Amino acid sequence: MNRRTVLEATLLGTAFAAAAVASAPAAAAGPVARPPYVTAKDGTRLFVQDFGSGQPVLLLSAWTFDASIWGSHIVALNARGFRCIAPDRRGHGRSEMPSTGYDLDTLSDDVAAVIEARDLRNVTLVGFSMGTAEAVNYLARHGSERIARLVLIAPTTPFLLRTEDNPDGVPKAMIEADDAAIARDFAKWIAANEAPFFTAETPEITRAWIRAMMLSVPLPVALACREAIAFADLRMAAAGIDRPTLIVHGDKDASAPLPLTGAKTARLIKGSKLSVYEGAPHPLPLTHGERLLADMLAFMSA
Repeated sequence: MNRRTVLEATLLGTAFAAAAVASAPAAAAGPVARPPYVTAKDGTRLFVQDFGSGQPVLLLSAWTFDASIWGSHIVALNARGFRCIAPDRRGHGRSEMPSTGYDLDTLSDDVAAVIEARDLRNVTLVGFSMGTAEAVNYLARHGSERIARLVLIAPTTPFLLRTEDNPDGVPKAMIEADDAAIARDFAKWIAANEAPFFTAETPEITRAWIRAMMLSVPLPVALACREAIAFADLRMAAAGIDRPTLIVHGDKDASAPLPLTGAKTARLIKGSKLSVYEGAPHPLPLTHGERLLADMLAFMSA
């Protein structure tokens, strides 16, 4: 083959390749890339895990937890044809850390920003612990048009503070004493509260992972978020929920005791289902992950 033949073959090969690309269906380019950040209303960039395709499941995390705690659930739900979206709360994980915006309304608006930026519809909204307050407040502020159903795991709703019309709530002095202990030595406070938080079978590597995750959140952020949930009265918001709701709670939850939170929330949300895990503590996605996943799947397919 002489030099001219080689040149002609090269040019023809390039032309055929270009024609093939031009005529190929759009799907051949692979899945559409989803940017890892969503910008909140005040400009804060929120890191969002977004994996899979199909009906969306939005996963909101507990106080001082980031979205990495949902890893096993994301993999399992993806395998069953669900798309999973799990944001890191502002000041947590890989999201930006502004000095303000840790009130419940702003945090709920951050949830709205994620839903709207990704144009999510027919969403199963899943909140765990503090994430339940964000979910319930999101529905009160932004409505349920984009939400198909709600899952509340170990909820901190509807109202934690003791008041005249909430006599079995937590005294304000007790909340303030806990906050002071956290401010003095967060690591010591975590250690003092660890035993009832997990089950006896929870491995040390999991405990160490959670301790490190919690301690990675700056104290001003952690304390501001505690204030947001401790004083939030979501009784009216819960009573206004008009979507099918599953509430899952352990009867040995020392962080959000069932009679004060899950049971009251279930009575407020018309038609909700309360599933109580006997002997279970607060972090159900970690300690009772398989059972929780099975209950969520049954609820979503009902």
